[in-house]
Amino acid sequence: MKKQRILIIDDERDLCDILQFNLTAAGYEAETVYSGEQALSKDLSQFDLLLLDVMMPGLSGFGVAQRLKANKDTAELPIIFLTALGSEEDVLQGFDLGADDYISKPFSIKEVLARIKAVLARTIPSNDDENVLRFEGLEMNVSKMTVSVDDEPVSLTRTEFELLKLLLGNRGRVFSRQEVLDKVWPRDVVVTDRTVDVNITRMRKKIGRYSSCIVTRHGFGYQFVV
Repeated sequence: MKKQRILIIDDERDLCDILQFNLTAAGYEAETVYSGEQALSKDLSQFDLLLLDVMMPGLSGFGVAQRLKANKDTAELPIIFLTALGSEEDVLQGFDLGADDYISKPFSIKEVLARIKAVLARTIPSNDDENVLRFEGLEMNVSKMTVSVDDEPVSLTRTEFELLKLLLGNRGRVFSRQEVLDKVWPRDVVVTDRTVDVNITRMRKKIGRYSSCIVTRHGFGYQFVV
């Protein structure tokens, strides 16, 4: 089986060495670069996931993410931010830029490996030849991992895609935040209710007029209503 490739982007060389050693031991193919500029000079479409520091000399991690999301060839590349910036504002900015996860330093290697496993698990498309969910002009092709609204493509992160699939595929059912966590994030990953809310909010914004179909049932959870 082909090893999944991960690029570590961080100006702390010792940390890069530690991450590379542990990722390699866990069965991944890991490479390191020490700046955003170095990262952008590589063919990033060949990687399965990026571990991206935010505070680096020159181009910041947020700047790198903005450029990647603006390029159709790398827009869907999963990103996990690794950073000392841990305020709620910083976390929200990271998710607004399309991050699949956000880990604040200091962190444990076990936590990083668990988060990587969770994000990569969400990047594996369904094996079904054709698995399409529709509601009026909103369409999800689960096999191809595409979403469109009135035939216009919508770019979702992996997590946003899984959230929409869960709600759209179970129209009318109310999912508690804990159920959403259990179904979208693996149990060995620590995720807060706030993370669910942030991802739901971002996903709503992207599906245009169908955002009103995803309602919050206060005290209960989330529901796709028709």
